[in-house]
Amino acid sequence: MTIPAQVDIAGLSVTPAILLAPMAGYSDLAFRMSLRELGGVGLAFTEMLSPASLLQGKGNKRKTLLATCPADQPLGHQIYGSHAGSLSKAAQWLSGNGATLIDINMGCPQRKISSHGAGAGLLREPEEAIRIAESVVQAAGVPVSVKLRLGWDHNRLVAHEMIAGLENAGVAAITIHGRTRGQGYTGKADLDEIRRVVQAARRVPIVGNGDITSPESARAMYNFTGCAAIMIGRGALSNPWLIRDIARDLANQPPLPAPSREERVAFALTHFERMVDLYGARGATLLYRKWIPQYLRRLLNDRQHMVALLQLECPETMRRSLTALAN
Repeated sequence: MTIPAQVDIAGLSVTPAILLAPMAGYSDLAFRMSLRELGGVGLAFTEMLSPASLLQGKGNKRKTLLATCPADQPLGHQIYGSHAGSLSKAAQWLSGNGATLIDINMGCPQRKISSHGAGAGLLREPEEAIRIAESVVQAAGVPVSVKLRLGWDHNRLVAHEMIAGLENAGVAAITIHGRTRGQGYTGKADLDEIRRVVQAARRVPIVGNGDITSPESARAMYNFTGCAAIMIGRGALSNPWLIRDIARDLANQPPLPAPSREERVAFALTHFERMVDLYGARGATLLYRKWIPQYLRRLLNDRQHMVALLQLECPETMRRSLTALAN
C-alpha cells in the first residue's frame, strides 16, 4: 500500500505522519526539541497532565510541564483522569492558554493511574469513556484526540467497539496501542487488532502504536494495519535517531550513516543543556540520570562507569563526564 506522507487531524496537517508519543517523565520540552532537531517528528505531545496540576498547580512544576516554544510545533497536550467534569475544565483551561490539540489518555497501564479509573482504567467502562470524550470535545474548543489500548485484558478487547462511539463524540483522531492494560509493555503489539480498529473507523484517522523500533517495523505497521499515521514512544528513548531514520525510509530517501560516537555525545550534551535551561543546573543533573541507561549505555566502558555517572550531582562534573565519552 501507499505510505501516507501526511495526516490531517481536524485541519491540522501533520507532516510527516509520524507522532512522538506522550511519555510521563520523558517527553518534556528538552527531549522534544532534541528529537525535532534530528528531524522526522510530525507532531509531538506533552507528558500526561492531570486536571489538578493544571487547574490548581503553581510554580515551577506546572511551568516545566507546559513549557514550549515556537519551534516546538505542532504540539498536542495530553490530559488524564476519570471524571468528565474535571477533564473538561482542564481542556478549557488548556485551549484558553494556547493549546491547539488536546489528547485524552485512555491507555496508561500504570497501576497508580489505571486502578483509579484513569488511563487504561477507562476501558473497563467503554460507554463512560465515550461520554467523557464527548464532554471534553464540547468543552475544548480545539480538536480532541484519544489514545487507548486494545482493552483492559484479553478477555474483552473493546477498542474496536469504541471507535464508532468516539467518532460520534467528535474526536478528531484515535491512537491505538496494540496491547492490553494487562500486558503493560510485555509481549508483542497485536497488529491484527490494530487493523480491526482501523477497519472500524469511518471518519477519523487511526494512528498505530506499539513495537515500532525500526524502519522495517514502521512499514509493517502501515502495510498490515492500513493506519493513517504511526506513533513512536519507547524506541526513541534508547535511539533518538529512530524517528529521523523512519521518516527518511518512508519518504524513500537513502539511509544516513549510524550516528558516530562523537555525534551521540554531542546529542547527550545538547539534551543536558536544554534540561539545564528547563530545570536549573542542579535539578537537571539529578533528572538527567534517568537518561544515562537509555542512550549512553553503549558509550560506557563497564557497569562501574554507569554507576558513577548515576551518582553525579554537580552539573560541571556531568558536562565533563559526558564530554569524556567522546574519546
